[in-house]
Amino acid sequence: MKTTKLLCLLGLTGIGTMMAPYAMAQERPYFYTGASIGQSQSQLDEQATVNNLLGYRVLTTGTRRTPEDLGYRLFGGYQMNRNFALEGGYFNLGKSVFDTTTLAGPLRAQTEVEGINIDLVTTLPLTERWSLLGRLGAQYAHTRTGYDGRGLAAGRAPYAVGVGNQSKDDANLKVGVGMQYEISPSLFLRGEAERYRIHDGVNTKGDIDLFSVSLVMPFGREGRRQAPAMAPAPYVAPAPAPVVAPAPAPTPMPVAATPPPPPPVVAPQPRRVQFSADSLFSFDKATMRPDGQAALDTFARDLKGARFNMITVEGNTDRLGSAAYNQKLSTQRAQAVKDYLSKTIGIDASRISAVGKGESNPMTKPEDCKGNKATPALIACLQPDRRVDVEVTGER
Repeated sequence: MKTTKLLCLLGLTGIGTMMAPYAMAQERPYFYTGASIGQSQSQLDEQATVNNLLGYRVLTTGTRRTPEDLGYRLFGGYQMNRNFALEGGYFNLGKSVFDTTTLAGPLRAQTEVEGINIDLVTTLPLTERWSLLGRLGAQYAHTRTGYDGRGLAAGRAPYAVGVGNQSKDDANLKVGVGMQYEISPSLFLRGEAERYRIHDGVNTKGDIDLFSVSLVMPFGREGRRQAPAMAPAPYVAPAPAPVVAPAPAPTPMPVAATPPPPPPVVAPQPRRVQFSADSLFSFDKATMRPDGQAALDTFARDLKGARFNMITVEGNTDRLGSAAYNQKLSTQRAQAVKDYLSKTIGIDASRISAVGKGESNPMTKPEDCKGNKATPALIACLQPDRRVDVEVTGER
């Protein structure tokens, strides 16, 4: 294969990977690598190959074909989101051989194919572990055709030698379908059928199919976290404002005296309302749910008419996932609550602050919820940690 063309296509593969859009979904993007092995089956037209080798149409009296051989692929990819990945790699489709007898003499030809490819791979989940696969891509193949002619077939144009080799480098499309089974978050098993369009060394076009089994190994992939259905947390009504007792009337004295000063007005204590994050947002999201909007509407109605200085919104998460991701998610959720109170309900945004606490302020204890693997039981146990606290500070 020509080195310059190979390096160019590998460069395009790398650029395509870096330019893939960063899609933040329930499952984060990740890189992966893998290898596949299987059987290749040539669909090349032997009669056309014979005609091209001899330079004219010739009648064959018998042909023996060996179209199957071992094929394999080495590949790496970038899973952009749950449904799309960009994948590139090296493939070797083995060789196909045929022996034919013509009126000009016996002729034997052998074709070998290898190359590189870049594909867009689509994934359609069927169950928690099974998925359908589809791929469409481009491949740059190096094809070598070796031939051995006897009798008149050894000296006919355009390949007027008894034994020889011809090669061709050509770019074409490739397609494929398959199934994928997730053995674990760090290991997949695939079964695929692919078709490569080939242009061989003597100007014959045809297809080669590859039926293969692959092992795929993701890097740094986390298992998809499924949230159990949770009932919305009960709404806690704010405490009533304290009532200040009137100053007592002065006791009559024979001699006029200065009445005692009235008792100081006590500033109301901050009122703190706690919302379950699972009732406000979808799991692992920062987009408000209708149930969460209804809960904030009720909170705003209870607050109507009250005098307050500041509303502080604090977002909290559980300890599952990385600390950086949990900090970002808690900040986004706190900001979403602030935006709803200010933009939808109409509370002055300058009197609302939003802060993310991440996983730093849990309500559960490590001994209550043991483990770090995101199992349904652990996710349910850590539910109190996923919350949004709203604190209202009143005026004097």
